[in-house]
Amino acid sequence: MGDMHDPHGLSDSASDAAADVSTVWLRAFVAVARHGSFTVAARRLGWTQSAVSRQIASLEGAFGGAPLFDRLPRGVRPTAHGRAALPHAEAALRQLALLRRELAELDDVAGGLLRFGAFATADAALVPRAIALFRTRHPGVTLAREEGFTGPLLGRLAEGELDLAVVSTTGGPLPEDAYALHHLLDETLYVAVPAGHPLAAEPRVGLDRLADEDWISGSPEPAGTLLDAALRHGFRPRIAHVVGEWTAKQGYVAAGLGVTLVPALAAQGARPDITLVPVRDEGVPARAVYAATARGRTAPPAVAPFLAALREACADST
Repeated sequence: MGDMHDPHGLSDSASDAAADVSTVWLRAFVAVARHGSFTVAARRLGWTQSAVSRQIASLEGAFGGAPLFDRLPRGVRPTAHGRAALPHAEAALRQLALLRRELAELDDVAGGLLRFGAFATADAALVPRAIALFRTRHPGVTLAREEGFTGPLLGRLAEGELDLAVVSTTGGPLPEDAYALHHLLDETLYVAVPAGHPLAAEPRVGLDRLADEDWISGSPEPAGTLLDAALRHGFRPRIAHVVGEWTAKQGYVAAGLGVTLVPALAAQGARPDITLVPVRDEGVPARAVYAATARGRTAPPAVAPFLAALREACADST
């Protein structure tokens, strides 16, 4: 059996040495090749000529010992090995400079990617306003947004597929062991009724007075939805129509097909032929909205200013 050779012509020890090449050696090598002189390269780098010679010797040793330059009466010229190594050395230094620039942009929130998710109601006003505020301040950051329910969004956050998630307590208290919860706002709940409904003129209404109504809901089961509040009031709401989208729910209410609960974030732009009546707070805790981040994970620098934009947007969203 013939000897097995490294596909690049390097022994295992030479390959290991090449993997440990110092960027200082590369800088010296590129400077000497560019200026054709150890003396000029040393002057441009701010080093001594002997220091440049040592860096070149170290690089030659790492690449197997072949000389990278021929010493001429006036200056130096790259050998075949030097000419082969030069474009790779220049590319490596360019990539390192690009890496430093990208990391600096991340620290300055001048670049990079921020991945976040939000539940549908937050996307109605809160999230767009926050995005607009953030983009005016950090236009170089790419935003990747997705919409979903609180549970799946938290799962995506835990898996490292999102950097931040805007979530709510609609389905119950949020877990605080795996997530850092940044409180954004507490939402008033409204009940949407047709404009001519007997309760339309009430300043506030308790849910117990709506026990006999037909309900429009996003789910056939009240558990895990806003209608959890009805269960806490001792009655199981009669869900007549399952409708997911808020404007469609308003259409069903306007047609007299039932009533629906509306959180404050979805209350803006209500149809003129329905009335939103605030729900009395007794026994009906306000829905809390949070920005969640994963505990034990270093957040991208863009998370903090985006969180600030969300908080600023909250002032105009409720």
